[in-house]
Amino acid sequence: MNRRTRLLVLGPLAAASLIAAPAALAAAPQSPPAVVPAATCSTSGVLENGKVHLSGGGFTPGPAYVYGSAGFGGTVEIAQNGGFQVMNVPPGQYSVRQGGELTQCSG
Repeated sequence: MNRRTRLLVLGPLAAASLIAAPAALAAAPQSPPAVVPAATCSTSGVLENGKVHLSGGGFTPGPAYVYGSAGFGGTVEIAQNGGFQVMNVPPGQYSVRQGGELTQCSG
């Protein structure tokens, strides 16, 4: 095959593959974005001493502030694993504020 004939035959095939490649990449399934775990907080049942334990997970390591309906409140340090525990607090409704996020505690 002479050079001119090769260009006439192979040129459109090469161009078609360059056009099809981006379309094939766009159609390929993509993995969903990583989901940041939502912070959670809960209280234990009332213990024999009349208190509850407060615990949570999924937070960013560093300080957070606990608010309680029974007048208890204070700063807690979130561990590197994103969790915390506060032992022997008065029973009540609790929430944890960290940055601009407020997490209501269940239990």
